[in-house]
Amino acid sequence: MKYVLLFCGTAEDARRYEAMSEADMQAQLARVGAWFGDSRIRGGARLTPKSAATTVRFGANGAPLVTDGPFIEGNEDIGGWAIVDVADLDEALAMARAWPARGVVEVRPLHESEQG
Repeated sequence: MKYVLLFCGTAEDARRYEAMSEADMQAQLARVGAWFGDSRIRGGARLTPKSAATTVRFGANGAPLVTDGPFIEGNEDIGGWAIVDVADLDEALAMARAWPARGVVEVRPLHESEQG
């Protein structure tokens, strides 16, 4: 089964990240790079901060409204994602538990039509 792991963090997580020394940052990036080296990972990417977002909402009449900024509810920001190809949810959760950057990892199965 394929799952998407969404890597999320709070403003506090971002502040801790930005305050890291260069050596700590390089060590963290090495751990994350090693994690992404797992052969079960089928793709992924880091995202820009939510301040770079543009949001499209559809009004009651169905007309799209485009606004600058992150207007999805919540206090966490999605910083990146990975698609993993694993046997089951337990294996996906084990990978999420091993995420070296910590924060929050949301695990969602891909829709059945995307499993192929």
